[in-house]
Amino acid sequence: MKHSLFLFGVLVAFSLDTGAEQTDAPSFLAGERVIIEAHNCYPYQGRWEKRLDDALAAGVPLGIELDLCWDSGKGGDREGRLIVAHGGPFSGKEPLLRDYFFERVRPIMEEALQSDDTHHWPLITLNINDIRGDAPGLHRAVYDLIRSYEPWLCTAPKGAEPLPVAPITLKPMLILAGGGARERAHFYDAVPVGGSLFIFGSGNAERPADNFRRWINYSWRDVEPQGQPQAGAWTEEAAARLNALVSNAHKQGYWIRFYGLDGRNPIVHLGQGGNPGYNFGSLEAVQQRWKAAVVAGVDFIATDQIQDAVDFKKSLE
Repeated sequence: MKHSLFLFGVLVAFSLDTGAEQTDAPSFLAGERVIIEAHNCYPYQGRWEKRLDDALAAGVPLGIELDLCWDSGKGGDREGRLIVAHGGPFSGKEPLLRDYFFERVRPIMEEALQSDDTHHWPLITLNINDIRGDAPGLHRAVYDLIRSYEPWLCTAPKGAEPLPVAPITLKPMLILAGGGARERAHFYDAVPVGGSLFIFGSGNAERPADNFRRWINYSWRDVEPQGQPQAGAWTEEAAARLNALVSNAHKQGYWIRFYGLDGRNPIVHLGQGGNPGYNFGSLEAVQQRWKAAVVAGVDFIATDQIQDAVDFKKSLE
């Protein structure tokens, strides 16, 4: 009986409240759609500055992953800044989160809010699971900035306890973050009961989703432990591991994300700023994994080859 009540609660948790006329049934719930996500979609030390433009050119719906840091300024000679970066040292030229992402996608968000067509919402899922560093005020700065864009954001009311899970009010942008102590403190605990949750943390596959924790993050090594560069042919054993992880996540009420699915000539991959540890070495090899992830129902497939992956996913439809 308790198990049945929990499953009912999970379904209620991901029920839909849009405030806009629906043209079709919702398709954003766990296991209902597959989104290609642009992995590490930001410049590195002034290079690869078109990553966000290239991702948006692939079309929505899509995911965008950004790493965030706090630049306190060299010796205090400039004001602290919330920036998009992989890590220091900082030059002062790193893009601000507000300018690089939120203001860049403003036209997409405003056009969406003026439309009655919500079928593909959220159009953009922003993943900020790497908020790097422990600078005082970093997480609060993230929260305050994102709150200023709340009209764009999927939200859920905060109850007195993490369970039951509240329905999500659907908007054109969804924000996902990590599930560490700082994220919980600033993105969940600090929100008053009855207030709106608009940043959702990652959870644990051994426990059900709750009002704050709504997604699970996996490295592809959880599917192929030998790692991408050493992976050979796609096997039934790997497919079974993938399907088991996806099935369990969805049963627990989570969206599930896998990262590190690239497949390029190693020299080209390095030239594009890719991590060698994420590279299967060829487009054909990674397409086998993209197909397996799509068939399994992975909610977010993170890759540095977003246009290739989007085109391939369309070819499967």
